[in-house]
Amino acid sequence: MQLLSDWRDHYQQLQRSFSDLVFPPTCANCGRVGDLFCRPCREQITWLDEPLCHSCGKPQSFAVTRCIRCRSRTLPLTQIRAATVYCGPVARVLQRMKYEGYFGLAGELASLMVQAWPKWKQPVDLVAPIPLHPDRLRERGYNQAELLVRELHQELDWLIETDALVRTRKTRPQIGLNKDERHENVQSAFKGDKTRFTGKRILLVDDVCTTGATLAAAADALHSAGAVSISAYCLSTAASDQDISIA
Repeated sequence: MQLLSDWRDHYQQLQRSFSDLVFPPTCANCGRVGDLFCRPCREQITWLDEPLCHSCGKPQSFAVTRCIRCRSRTLPLTQIRAATVYCGPVARVLQRMKYEGYFGLAGELASLMVQAWPKWKQPVDLVAPIPLHPDRLRERGYNQAELLVRELHQELDWLIETDALVRTRKTRPQIGLNKDERHENVQSAFKGDKTRFTGKRILLVDDVCTTGATLAAAADALHSAGAVSISAYCLSTAASDQDISIA
């Protein structure tokens, strides 16, 4: 079986090499030929670094246990962290993956999350993506959070569950909604499978965190399903509650 697996990996690599030779990849941000996300564009990435709010992971002037925004609400997550700040090349490349059908960018973007994970690493038993409603999934053709989780599984050997957390109610896109409206929009929109989450430490994965409302609603569902702790890890976080084009 190992020989067959090695042969399959080698064959897939040959396919990719041939495809790159005939149709060389171009950077999704600047159009430069050679890579899907080129080195010069990667060098412009704004990585998420301290000081942060320990709870929501938003950048702060100085480190705090709970920022002003977190003190005004109860966040049902141990912490939220991200690899990057949502700006510049990362924002452009993510938008192309999410809205323009460039799902092949998942590997490039997940590699940023792999690179940053040691800064935020913590014990987890199970990793789950934020799900899309089935109608939205049919429209888009893929769930960008699930693509990231599958790439992370390959690199970090995480135990993942891609269908045990579901979105039971079709919600409005969060864009254009204020903080309170976002919270109300996704409240009670998720359900978790108790047979898979009971007694587990869960890591939720999503592409972008703006206000954290979606992550909080999913965490509520996981607590109801018996999870003992929930944290979240995203590709990017908005530097503030700025309105960005995410669904």
